[in-house]
Amino acid sequence: TMSAASNLRSEDQLLCSICLEVFTDPVTTPCGHNFCNECITQHWNTKVISDCPLCNKQFRPRPELNVNTLLIRECVKMSKAAVDREKAEGVEVFTALKECVERGLKQLMERMEEEEEAREKQAEGLVRDLEEEICELMKRSSEVEQLFLSEDHLHLLQGFSSLKAAPPTKDWTEVRVRPSSYEGTVVRAVAQLEENLSKEMKKLFEADLKRKQQFAVDVTLDPDTAHHELILSDDGKQVTCGNKRKKLPDHPERFDYSVCVLGKQSFSSGKFYFEVQVKGKTNWDLGVSKESINRKGKITLNPDKGFWTTYLRNGNHYSAPAVRLSLRSAPEKVGVFVDYEEGLVSFYDVAAAALIYSFTGCCFTDRLLPFFSPEPNDGGKNSAPLIICPVNQTV
Repeated sequence: TMSAASNLRSEDQLLCSICLEVFTDPVTTPCGHNFCNECITQHWNTKVISDCPLCNKQFRPRPELNVNTLLIRECVKMSKAAVDREKAEGVEVFTALKECVERGLKQLMERMEEEEEAREKQAEGLVRDLEEEICELMKRSSEVEQLFLSEDHLHLLQGFSSLKAAPPTKDWTEVRVRPSSYEGTVVRAVAQLEENLSKEMKKLFEADLKRKQQFAVDVTLDPDTAHHELILSDDGKQVTCGNKRKKLPDHPERFDYSVCVLGKQSFSSGKFYFEVQVKGKTNWDLGVSKESINRKGKITLNPDKGFWTTYLRNGNHYSAPAVRLSLRSAPEKVGVFVDYEEGLVSFYDVAAAALIYSFTGCCFTDRLLPFFSPEPNDGGKNSAPLIICPVNQTV
């Protein structure tokens, strides 16, 4: 049974201390601590003596683990609540985008109607002026015609001289009532809509990236996997490619052809995130790989071979396997997020809080390790290092 059953309302007590996720098949050790069944089993498989990851109590022989049903119910409730929150957030997001589109359409229609109404009023005013001028001219024409019908020449002269001078008439040959033309109006409206949507999307991506950054892990480079030409910093946070092969032990884990290196940390469950500075580089590869990948000879960076990566070539060619990526700006820092159970690997431009690319529907069965390649230094053009950066969670 769980030693802290009375405090189950605390979400922290529903998280496995190994994978930092909500318990999956929670079990309780004899010392009273709780873990995911798979997490504690894998932990013990790497140990000579079974122990508790929290209190370090050792068990001889390996104890039988009891399923904690009280936990598996609270966890189910918590998972359902999380799903409900995700649904509500999805509705909120798409409702906001829908309202943005509808607002743009309404503004376009109102603007076009206002312009049309203004043209109609202009045309009506011109017609009214023209009708008044015609009426005045017809009236004078009738008066003149009456005078000319008179046989009394003196009366004709007197009547003609008493007529008022004709009012000035407008030169109607210069007047034009142009038909309504909305050429470019829709294009401008769509451009404005795109700008507004981009602002809304940026807010969403910033919030999404901030959530991903909560799963930040401390990643360091594993020198036993580094190619002979790679130069690693003492703290294991930077890697660049030199010009000479160093004399290093030929570990089975070491890449012997491709200038690559793996992280020391491996993951077989849960979510994890790390960031890498790529500023100043013209070529690089980043992502994750299976622990069991072939490290000898030429490697092919695609999921079929156990690699989930994005890469840069020639300073401006961003790609994922068989996919050319079109980015609005060149990222200086790339965030890598993995959800093991969901089968998701996503890459982010950290400064822009923009999604670069996602592998979805992956089926992970092996342990995953962070993967890095600074690529050859190209005579100094690509000499800048890849730098594993601390994660700033205030995007």
